[in-house]
Order: sequence, then C-alpha cells, then structure tokens
Amino acid sequence: MKGGPRLMLFGIALLACSFASAAPNPADDDTGIPPNPKDFGMGPVTTKKVVAAAAADLPDKMAAGPFQPAWESIEKNYRAPEWLAEAKFGIFMHWGLYSVAAYHNEWYEKHMYAAYADWHKDHFGPQDQFGYKDLIPKFTAADFDPAAWAKLFKESGARYVVPSAQHHDNYPLWDSALTPINAKQTGPHRDLIGDLAKAVRAEGLKFGVSNHGIENFTFINPRKDIDADLKAKQADLYDPKWATFYNVADRGDAACQRFLTDWVRRNVELIDKYQPDLIYFDNGANHRFYDPLKLFVAAYYYNRAAEWNKQVSICTKAACYAPSNDPNRQVGAVIDFEKVGSRSPTGIRGGTWQIDDPISGSSWGYVEGMKYNPAGKIIEKLVDTVSKNGNYLLNISPKADGTIPQEQQDILLAIGKWLKLNGTAIYGTHAWTTFGETPAKGEAGLNVRYTVGADGLNAILLGKWTQGEVVLKSITPANTPAGSIVSVQLRGGGNVAFKQEADGLHLTLVGNAPCEFAYVLQIAGVPVNTSLATPSGNPR
Repeated sequence: MKGGPRLMLFGIALLACSFASAAPNPADDDTGIPPNPKDFGMGPVTTKKVVAAAAADLPDKMAAGPFQPAWESIEKNYRAPEWLAEAKFGIFMHWGLYSVAAYHNEWYEKHMYAAYADWHKDHFGPQDQFGYKDLIPKFTAADFDPAAWAKLFKESGARYVVPSAQHHDNYPLWDSALTPINAKQTGPHRDLIGDLAKAVRAEGLKFGVSNHGIENFTFINPRKDIDADLKAKQADLYDPKWATFYNVADRGDAACQRFLTDWVRRNVELIDKYQPDLIYFDNGANHRFYDPLKLFVAAYYYNRAAEWNKQVSICTKAACYAPSNDPNRQVGAVIDFEKVGSRSPTGIRGGTWQIDDPISGSSWGYVEGMKYNPAGKIIEKLVDTVSKNGNYLLNISPKADGTIPQEQQDILLAIGKWLKLNGTAIYGTHAWTTFGETPAKGEAGLNVRYTVGADGLNAILLGKWTQGEVVLKSITPANTPAGSIVSVQLRGGGNVAFKQEADGLHLTLVGNAPCEFAYVLQIAGVPVNTSLATPSGNPR
C-alpha cells in the first residue's frame, strides 16, 4: 500500500523515542547512557522530532519479506551468517580523497581547516582557493587494477573484503544517483565499488562495504579565523554549490533531516546496486535517536538478501544495534571492536564478532612515510583473535593513484603464505575451553594459543622457534585422560613425540622451523567443545 511503510516507520520512530524522556533538547535527554554518549559521538546532534521527520521521508516502498523495521521483527528473523563465523580473516580498507593529501591520517578534511591548516596552506594553498573539494580532481585512481587487487587479497588468505564505500567526508566511491559528487561523475570517473565488487567475487571472496557517512554532518569544525574568512567570501565551506557536500553552512533542523534521510537512501542504493555480503557502520551511527533509520536499513537489507538467497549481516560497534544498550545483546548485527587491545575482548567471547585493525600504527588511510606492523606481529594478532573466537579484519591503505604500496603487498603475501600451510588452524575453527597460555612479563614459558578445528585441537606456538622439550600446561589429566591422545603433528614438520604428565603435555620439537612465524601443532585425542556460534551472533 503506497505510503504505508512511511506511516508505519513514523510510528516506530515515535515508539523508539520512548526509550528517552520527552525533552526536546538532546542535551537534556536521558537515553545517552554508555556506550551511547550524550554528545551523540560523531553523529549529528539532533532531536527526536527531526529523526521522526527524516523517518517519515524514507523511500515509499520497503523491500518485500519477513523483516519489518521493528526490533522484535529483526530479532525474530535475523540469523548471523555461517560464512562469517567460518571466514576468520578479511581485508578492510580506507581509500578516498584523504589519500591525496596523504598527511597525518584519514581525517584530513576535519583537520585541514583547523590543526593542519598551515600545512595545507603551504602544500595546496589557502582554504578559500583550495578546499577539500579541490582534492577531488587529484583523486584519479589512474592505476587502479581491481583484478590485481582481488588476486592479492585471494593470495593473502582473506575470505572477505570490505572497502570504505564512503568515509567521514561522505564522498561516495560508487556510481550514485543521489549526488553528482561521486567517484563516477568526478575524480576517477569510475565506479570504484562496482569494479572492485566484480573482481573480488570473481576470486570467490565475499564482498562488503563500510559506510561512515553519518559522521559527516558535524565532521568539519573550522578554526575561527578560517571560518570567518570563508563565510565573508562565500568560499569553499560557504559556497552554496558545495553546501550539501560540506554540511557546514547550514546545520539547522531541516538540513539535518535531509542529511539523515540521504544517509538511509545511500545505504539503500548500495544494497540494491552491489548486494553486499556485509555492511559496516562506524561509531557515528551508535546513538539511540537514530534507531528508526537503522531499523529501516536493516529490514530493507535483510529482505533484499532473502530475495538473493544470501546470508548477510550488518556489522557495528558498541550498542549501535543493541536497543537495550547492552553490547552483548545485539539485534540484527555482528559486533565489531576497533583495534586489538584494551577495547577488544581479553578472553573467549562466544557468538560471531570481529576486530578491525590497521596494518600501520600511524593511520588507517595512506600517509607518506607510514610505518607498518610486520607480518609476524599481524599473524600473532590474527591467531590471538581467532583463539578467542573472533574474526580479524586487517585494514590496508591504498594510495590515491589506485596502487597498494609494495610494503603492504609483501605483508599480505607473507600472511597468505602462512595461512596456506596453517589455515586448518584458523578457517572454520572455534575457541577451545581456554584461549591460550601467556607467560608473565619477564618470565620464561610458552606463548601458545588454542583453536578447535575439524582435526581436533590446534596449539599455535607464538614467538621464536625452539627445539627441545616444551610443555602445554592447559592439557592435563583433568581434561585429557592418560592415553587419550592419539597423535601430535607439526604442520609442515611431521609427527612430534609427546608424553602426558600431571603438569601438562610434554612435546619434543626437533629440526628446523616449518615456517617463519607461529607454529601449529595438531593434537588428536584431546576432548573438545562444540562451536560457539549462535543464531543471533551474541554470546550464549
């Protein structure tokens, strides 16, 4: 029925807003409890009324299917993809206009009008003469070879690829009918997402997209002198022709409503044009106020996926798709943790989840002189993540000309070489009853991680190869009765002599290392648990 979905969604908007008090000022709202801060994170600071109006102006037609834009419907019908739980390793990437400046990090648009203003002026000219928009013609992607990229990703051992379809600058890397400022009609004059999707799928890999665009509305906050100068001259940020690209000159309610509706429509366009296997949203989408819009995207996406007969998922951070504000109770999404470290799980977490982690410690997007994490360190992060039941999504940083720096290629190929030998300890595995053993700082001992695969228990030894006797302290008579172990094999090295003792499984390692990093022992006969995957993707 024409107009029906709009009316229904408007009602859902009002219902979703009942999570909060009725205060019109978001600063007075009490829904902003962690992990959804009252300052809206990096999303537009707005009101329930504006979101409701944006929700009422969404596309007339909801894709047909069992999913309705309501939490109960999403929860009832959603199933976390089996392929994602089994894939374990994927490639993420930050590639866009910021790659042209290649300075400091991928937030160049934000900082070129503030902290990096003088650097920008020295290298490109004053902001009134050369703004962020003027990087567009320089983003040529002239040497972009999607088939070569896809082959590299295949050789890296990745099972899925997730490029940034648009970052915080809201510049679409696809052929968009919603804005003329996109990669097909400007810059490279090419549908970068479409070309990469075809190439990646031709290699048998899954293809997703990340959309950080919701963070654009309040992303740029110019220095006062620059702001005053541009406003007086009606230049760049205040040039009416570029108003909806920058979202600086007008941040009123009507502009915010238009922006939020456009965010939904761009997601719908990505869904319809490229049938992504995964959609990733950054922190900007986390706030509860946006629930009606996120519900529409989820219902539309999952109904379309049912038509395609594909298992797909949205992937988000914190409680973006957790209406209870409990990150362990996602509804219709797989949770993502940014970077291996203090914000990622420290132990085994059931369900399906992933960590996105940069190949460089200096930036997510390409910058000149960036320093890279060595392949061995990245493999250890991959192993550690998988031992805790997660997926590892490694971010790479292509250059503006469409090339992937050789150092990054070498790292990817080294990972692929390791996975070719040791992939049975990674792909399709799940966490054991303990994720591993780590010696205390300053103490000697094995650094080992465990995974459960089709051939039994895998013990992955991190650090340097050591000949002689080693002890796996987690395999004791308490969990492995004497005589139950059938064999121990070193991937690439053959049988390993073993002896079960009260303090653990004693192994004798001989000969040279079978590979350059992280050595895999397949142990048959240790009692193992079943998969920790769940239909909801949440821990049990």
